[in-house]
Parts: sequence; structure tokens; C-alpha cells
Amino acid sequence: MDFGVQVNVYRTEWSAVRASVEAMEKGDWDSVWFADHFIPPGGGGDDEQEAMTAFEGLAAIAMAAGMTQKLRLGNLVLGNTYRNPAHTAKIAGTIDTMSEGRFTLAIGAGWYQREHEAYGWDFPTMKERQDRFEEACELIRLLIRRNEPVDFDGAYYKLDNAQLSPGNFDDNKPIPIMVGGTGPKRTLRTLARYGDVMNLDGWAGGGMSLELYKSKAEILERHCEDCDRDPSEIRRTLLMPCYLTESKDLIDRVIKNLGPGTVAGSKQYIIDRIGEFQNAGIAEIMFGGINSGDVERLQIFEQEIVRAFR
Repeated sequence: MDFGVQVNVYRTEWSAVRASVEAMEKGDWDSVWFADHFIPPGGGGDDEQEAMTAFEGLAAIAMAAGMTQKLRLGNLVLGNTYRNPAHTAKIAGTIDTMSEGRFTLAIGAGWYQREHEAYGWDFPTMKERQDRFEEACELIRLLIRRNEPVDFDGAYYKLDNAQLSPGNFDDNKPIPIMVGGTGPKRTLRTLARYGDVMNLDGWAGGGMSLELYKSKAEILERHCEDCDRDPSEIRRTLLMPCYLTESKDLIDRVIKNLGPGTVAGSKQYIIDRIGEFQNAGIAEIMFGGINSGDVERLQIFEQEIVRAFR
């Protein structure tokens, strides 16, 4: 079992982000992940400027690549609507090369309407965003997995003799594509067709129950069967909001906010819950809910939880 942390990169200062990344690099962690938002979720035009800070996701993770040598790197998750997907692939190839093969390209359809309005970007209907996303994943996979130039003539995106150079640091290990989201009809089908990593997002509602994961995994496997894909090729991961606490009030509050199955409780409770997911085939957990700069909390999680699985 691998362990990472989604380090918060909004409503914070870079010194706090840097402190977390440096502590993880020195510690027993496997990966670090940043969000990708231009306005913090819940932000708006009337917020104080200090509350609106949001570091650009790809620029920030590229900086983290230069600060580290062992941690794998990625975003949970990039919004497809923010960038042309070929441009996203180009940035991914650059970061993977600079980090010597440590980057995961994690991408979703995009959902936060307010930041699109703020920056003057189109915010299509849900159907169009899903259509664009599926086409983007197809295009990105072609660029990553072909050494020769790519032509692509889609409904939304086109390539004319385009080549990803620099591309994969190691041609035998293409940059993994994580398909963000677990929508049963479209997103998991896109994952089965074009993705390499599944991620169940505990912030997205519904909590973090084992039953929820199993139901999503069963749907993914049906999509894999339909497109003649071996489901074992797809790595299973969780973004897990996690609260190591004995406080019943805090436990009740986070479960009310995030949903049943939210992982909040004692050291042994958390270890037992993670063990259940490990037995179900989860390969990596990214913890959420640890504030950037809270090095002490990172070290507690490392000592109390992570090392129980080493």
C-alpha cells in the first residue's frame, strides 16, 4: 500500500506548501498531490483577497518536482475545461521528463462554474463537458503512447502531425492517466477506455465506504468487459479525507458534512478501515484534510498510520 497527501494549495502561503512537501520528501511518504483551481472552491467575488489565494496546479506541481527526488507527483485533478488537452499533455511530458518519470496526469471533466465565469472561460453543459472530456482522454492517450506524430480529428479537438516531445521519461513506462470521477455511465466508461488509474474522491460526497468503492469497481469492470480491457491494468486509489481523533463531536461533524463511511476516529479504527480497502485491491491512499504547513500532523499520520502498513 502506497500513501500520499493532497497538500492544500489555496487559502495558504507557498511557505506552508513548501514545508509540507519537504517534510514528506524526508519522511516515509510515496506521493504528493495538489488541487487544480483558479478560485478556491466556495470562493466568490466578495471574498477578502487573502482568502482567494490559489496556486496554479501544474506550475505548483512542477515546482514540487524540483524540490523532490523520490515523491511521485500529480494533481487531484486537473480540469479539462481550463486548458487545451494537447497543451496539458505537453506540460505533462515536460514535468515527467524533468522529474525522471514521477508524474501522473490526473484529469476530470471540470465542475466549478464560478471560476469559469471569473476568467471568461466557456462552461458547457454537463453533457458537453463529458463529451469533451472523453475526447480529451483519447487524444492525451494517443500523444503519450505514440512515438510518431499524431493526427486527430475530433468534434472538439484537432491535431495535425503533433508529437509529444519531450514525452515520457521512460518509453517503457508511459505517463499514467488518472481519470477523475466515478460517474457510472460516462466517467467510468472513459476510464475503462483510456485511463490507467481510478480514484474515488471522498470529498465529492457519499463518504468513503467500502461498499461505495466496491459498487464503482463492479461498474468499471463491466465497462472494461465491454471494451475488451483487462480491469487489472487499472490501478485503484482513494482520495481519503481522514481525521485521526478521539473527539466524538468532530467525528459526528465530519460524517454529517461528508457522508456516512467518512474515515474519522482512533488510530486503530483508521488502520482497520484502510486494511479493508487494501484487502479490496486499493493500491494507494491519498489523505486529505491535513492543512498545508502542518508538519506535526503529517508526522503523526506517518508514525501512527503509514508505518502500520510498511
